[in-house]
Amino acid sequence: MGRLDGKVCVITGAGGGMGREAAFLFGEEGARICVADVNLEAAADTARATRDAFAQQVDVADEQSVAAMMRATKERHGGIDVLYNNAGISPADDASVLDTSVEAWDRVQDVNTKGVFLCCKHGIPYLLERGGGSVINVASFVAIVGAATSQISYTASKGAVLSMTRELAVQFARRNVRVNALCPGPVETPLLLNIFGDDPAALERRRTHWPTGRLAKPREIVNGALFLASDESSYVTGTTFLVDGGLTAAYVTPE
Repeated sequence: MGRLDGKVCVITGAGGGMGREAAFLFGEEGARICVADVNLEAAADTARATRDAFAQQVDVADEQSVAAMMRATKERHGGIDVLYNNAGISPADDASVLDTSVEAWDRVQDVNTKGVFLCCKHGIPYLLERGGGSVINVASFVAIVGAATSQISYTASKGAVLSMTRELAVQFARRNVRVNALCPGPVETPLLLNIFGDDPAALERRRTHWPTGRLAKPREIVNGALFLASDESSYVTGTTFLVDGGLTAAYVTPE
């Protein structure tokens, strides 16, 4: 018996990285899944490798696209129990507040902030139809701590996700909808590895601040999401659920 037996889950950004890993894990635990991504080919590749899943192209910054994704999931699987709002971007031109263009700012806010807003706006009504459910909004440890190596728009967007999560958690608590923010630390994904691959010194600079001295594996993050999606977390809502290897707890790390 799986921990998500009978649950229908929508996972955005599931064409790769942590979203793809989440689709695999949730499928293993018995969920039926909408594998959603702006890249339909990537979504289809994930869906083919996932138990009881279908691929859906979605632009989370576009309201009609998000609404269509939710409708398609209900039509395919009869309803929705879990929203895993994972889609997000962190482009190279998101830098210091002194250097980031308004266009770069807007692009990140559209996906990371408005995307979560739209998925909640159009997804929560389906959870209410089922008598409740779980919303997992992916934020980040950068919403908790500051960094001199700035990515101002990304950081601001993840702070907004935390605030939205708290408000929605309180608003819907008595209607049996739980809303939590999953805050990963640095994760071993192709995007991050590519960034560090160009600058090994940047990796070493950051590694100094990681108590574990290593990046997280994607499965280590999505294990936390599995808990939040399952009924095991039935009394968990409004949380900033940190899976960061102790990074935000650190002042001085081991030599």
